[in-house]
Amino acid sequence: MGLWQRTKTAIIILAVLFVIIQFAPVWVFFLALQLTIIGGLLEFYSLAERRKYYPKKLLGCIFALIIGATFYFDQFPFLLGFTLMTLITFVYFVIDTNSLEKLALFPGSFSLTMAGLVYLSLTMNFLYWVRRDCGALWLYLLFTVIALGDTGAFLLGKTFGRHKMTPIASPNKTWEGAVGGIIWAAAGGWLARTLLLPRFPLLEIIILSTVVHAAAQVADPLESLFKRAAGVKDSSNLVPGHGGIMDRIDSFTLAAPVFYYLMKLLIMK
Repeated sequence: MGLWQRTKTAIIILAVLFVIIQFAPVWVFFLALQLTIIGGLLEFYSLAERRKYYPKKLLGCIFALIIGATFYFDQFPFLLGFTLMTLITFVYFVIDTNSLEKLALFPGSFSLTMAGLVYLSLTMNFLYWVRRDCGALWLYLLFTVIALGDTGAFLLGKTFGRHKMTPIASPNKTWEGAVGGIIWAAAGGWLARTLLLPRFPLLEIIILSTVVHAAAQVADPLESLFKRAAGVKDSSNLVPGHGGIMDRIDSFTLAAPVFYYLMKLLIMK
């Protein structure tokens, strides 16, 4: 896929994302986030199927919406939602596992159905809390830190990279690139703070930016492990020039919750 196609797709995604974050009601952002999570979850389940595991897709999507609801409705706490999902899961698999063939598939099906929820729905919904509790500007800060950090990791890793960081998951990632990514992430935090959030302390923003991008650098090769285990390069071809939804959101699976809680600790005291 050519550079123009990648660029055109990125421009369209960024434009839609900006309109939703900046001008749409918060509930519209929440719904868009749920669609993104379910799309990524279906890709995750499809990767599992390539290895002859068969998670329950419909059940997983329903549970993803339940988790989302616990983030959206303060009167619906996560532990209540988790208890509800546990009850449904136990009853479902006891009834559904009614043959020796299904019994052989049961451990993988059960585990991966739930693992996808932890990996994608539980983590990504923190983006909604960032938008709701802190505002759009903090989302822009997070996006800037991730985008510039990834750019710095790529450029410095390609130029100076010598020592492999995760050779099995991501053979092209190096420790030199990781350091470059953190430096560029700090610069991204400084830039976003200067332009958007000047009244907040610079030191705390820099600490926030570097730690969050370090978390993103862990999340990225984790997604690569899923793809390598499935024997594919991209999670899907849904996003022209960029692979699948999981390929676009992988960094946020760990960066989003780390960002939210660290922001609460350092800045929103």
